[in-house]
Amino acid sequence: MNSMEKPKLEVCLSPALLHLYDTKGSVVVIIDIFRATSTITAALHNGAACVVPVATVARCIELGSTIEGSITAGERDGRVAEGLQHGNSPLEYPADFVKGKKLILTTTNGTRLLHMVEDADTIVIGSFLNLRAVCAYLINRGKNVLLGCASWKDRVNLEDTLFAGAVVQEIGASFDINCDSARAARVLYERASSEGLIEFLSDSSHYRRLSAFGLVHDMEYCVSLDLHPVVPVLYGDEIQVFHP
Repeated sequence: MNSMEKPKLEVCLSPALLHLYDTKGSVVVIIDIFRATSTITAALHNGAACVVPVATVARCIELGSTIEGSITAGERDGRVAEGLQHGNSPLEYPADFVKGKKLILTTTNGTRLLHMVEDADTIVIGSFLNLRAVCAYLINRGKNVLLGCASWKDRVNLEDTLFAGAVVQEIGASFDINCDSARAARVLYERASSEGLIEFLSDSSHYRRLSAFGLVHDMEYCVSLDLHPVVPVLYGDEIQVFHP
């Protein structure tokens, strides 16, 4: 890359569109606001040794039986998956519970997307809970960035799009952006932030789905800004806090 050129930033709104983007050599930010990436961020900031993302419930149970000091966790369709110990709520993992433990996690959307971008230079976990920490990391890396929205079973969702828009608004000036989904996400975020994020999301499909399970407080927590200022990065099979 010419020293005068800016790295590019793009937004992929759904894993179903991932084939349209080149992830090789890029920093890919995995976004699953409700709730996988919010849970990963909170657990690591609260002292979890690492998070091990796995694609299936069966693999999660298998690893949990062999890794000492581990917690099996995850959900399918918003509920705790059968056979796992805990769910996918960031509020389930305070420091006095999770510190020093390995969290083995599987989710409907977020962990699936993470395993689809293994050719990336770096895979980072993004959420509103660590927005500015992730933005600072992306600027410091100086590489092309793809903001990858986990969506909901390949359907575009509003909360992931809003986070992508928040990143574009925060650091877009440092990148070359020739991506209409990035522009659209930024405009949506500007509108949502003026109204209040949770109010803007209250008519969204995922909000309706999770609120039916009594998870409104979870979602309010997930759109809180910078409560957990860490940068979770995938190292091999484990997500750990990045230390410069």
